[in-house]
Amino acid sequence: MIRGLFVGGVVDNTEIDLDPGQPPVHYPQDGGGGQPRYRLRQLGVAAGGEVACAVYGAPDTPYAEVARVSDERAYARRFGVELEEVEGD
Repeated sequence: MIRGLFVGGVVDNTEIDLDPGQPPVHYPQDGGGGQPRYRLRQLGVAAGGEVACAVYGAPDTPYAEVARVSDERAYARRFGVELEEVEGD
């Protein structure tokens, strides 16, 4: 199971369980109005290469702010992972 973590927007600081494997780039995958509400910004990858957590940012939240909040909430330490930036707009 991958833990989905959210920064910014209406579900700030919310956590959900995602299916194992590769987390979706947008959450929810179908935002209804054609615009996804959250974008994958960081992946927490454990030493064995498996993804333990995925950090999503609200559309109006810059990557630097997502990274700052993620660091403040100590997601890397909490999940015992290296957080890797996910490229994209």
